[in-house]
Amino acid sequence: MNITKIQMLSLPVADQDRAKDFYVNTLGLELVRDNPMGPDQRWVEVAPAGSPTGITLVTWFPTMPPGSTKGLVLQTGDIDGDVARLKERGVAVDGPQDAPWGRFATLDDPDGNGIVLAGPPPEGA
Repeated sequence: MNITKIQMLSLPVADQDRAKDFYVNTLGLELVRDNPMGPDQRWVEVAPAGSPTGITLVTWFPTMPPGSTKGLVLQTGDIDGDVARLKERGVAVDGPQDAPWGRFATLDDPDGNGIVLAGPPPEGA
C-alpha cells in the first residue's frame, strides 16, 4: 500500500450555501473552492488554513443523508477561546471537558453532523 495522506472528507449537507456559511463564517475554515461541477451540482470545499485535507460539502450521495456524519474532529490551540466565540455566535456547544488525551468540546453543524473540537491536554497532564 502506498497511501500517504487523507485528501478529502465528504460531509453530507442539505444546503451548501448554509453549510458554507457555517464552516467559513462560524468555524473560521477557509473556502478552498466553490465551482459548478455539472447540472445542479457544485463542488464546495473548505479546509483549515494550511491543511492538506479538505472537506467537501456534498448533497448528491443518496447513501449519505445530511447530518449522518458523527465524529469529525477539528483541532484547535485555544479550545476555551474558540468555545467562547462559538457560543457568542449562537452555537450550542457542550464543553470543553478534560480527558486524559486532551480537552474537547462537541457541537453540531446546521444539518446535525457531529463535530468534536479537540484542544491540547489539560495543564499538568
